[in-house]
Amino acid sequence: MPLRDLDYVIRKLHWMRGERVWPNGLRYLWTDAFGLVLYVSLFRETGEQRWLEAARDLVVDVDCILGRPRGYRIGEAPDRDGQYFHYLAMWLCALACLGEHEPHYREKGIGIAKDIHRPFVLPGRGVIWKMEEDLSAPYPGYGLGAMDAFDGYVSYKLLGEDELASEIAEMRAIMERQYETLHIDQDLGLGMMLWLAHFFPREDWAVVQRQLSLAALDRVWIDPPGYFGRASYARDVRIAFANYGVSIGLQSQDMWPERVKALNDYFERYRSGDEYDREAITWVMACCAHFPGAFVTEKAAAEAASA
Repeated sequence: MPLRDLDYVIRKLHWMRGERVWPNGLRYLWTDAFGLVLYVSLFRETGEQRWLEAARDLVVDVDCILGRPRGYRIGEAPDRDGQYFHYLAMWLCALACLGEHEPHYREKGIGIAKDIHRPFVLPGRGVIWKMEEDLSAPYPGYGLGAMDAFDGYVSYKLLGEDELASEIAEMRAIMERQYETLHIDQDLGLGMMLWLAHFFPREDWAVVQRQLSLAALDRVWIDPPGYFGRASYARDVRIAFANYGVSIGLQSQDMWPERVKALNDYFERYRSGDEYDREAITWVMACCAHFPGAFVTEKAAAEAASA
């Protein structure tokens, strides 16, 4: 069963606000997507309106600072220009989550999906990983994303299968060409693939990628002290936010609870000595790993566990 350590989450949120780490630090779309789901999770768990209000405020801030005529800039900092499709897809998932309580956010997400789909997606070929900020062209030096079609497929289906039927079909066609031969070799990517697969656990792509992802993660598990290495070629490299993503993925699949606990405990003590010790991405994802909440629906988790 997914963790529900609300005391941990409340303490971290208080600390982050006091240190101006999040939500009152620099905007970053990936972090804000996880934070938006976290707020919805807290609202669902406690029934307290303040968390729903915080979610609404966060959407306004992201729109004002990162919003563009089509899509969202990667982050507020000068070096976080352009647009990543997988960041946009996470934001769409977060809007779908909030939209379960206030439907106009779902409608908002559908509109964004329609705006960004054609610039990013090459039908039958793939999804461009990074685009210029105005979506006028691919960002120089970047090609197609390995997982982006999976990201888009899931986020689109969560938003609206009828409204986004043609876009979903294009994503599905790309997935069908690659899911059997796609071998992810990166901790966060593996965790996110497990999470994506848990929504539709009986679809062929989800069955195959679940098996491949668990096997790949097992090969980079380092115990002691209890963490997942960055990749098969970098097993000694450990990144907190990436491991927290793995934690979420494993909890969505109801797998390896002892490893989830071990890595959550380890990274509460571990310090990398670089900027990530204070970065919002580290601690917002830590909160989500200690309380996945709305990231994992009970029905989806039960189906994933029995698949």
